[in-house]
Amino acid sequence: MKNTKFLVKINRVGTRGPQYLERMGKGSVITTTPDRKRALLMGKFTAEDAIKAIQNARCTPELIAVEVLL
Repeated sequence: MKNTKFLVKINRVGTRGPQYLERMGKGSVITTTPDRKRALLMGKFTAEDAIKAIQNARCTPELIAVEVLL
């Protein structure tokens, strides 16, 4: 059975490649990783909330759907 999860891809001005959201802590603590396999898989509503929280002028977050085998 396949399940759809989401990850947040972050393109920042001045960095070489895309980063992915690895962890989001209390407050505004955000950890990113260039490794897509280490990125945080989450539900659609959680991913949309994360995008709203980290969106600013220097950062362009994007929602990516990933199918996961259960």
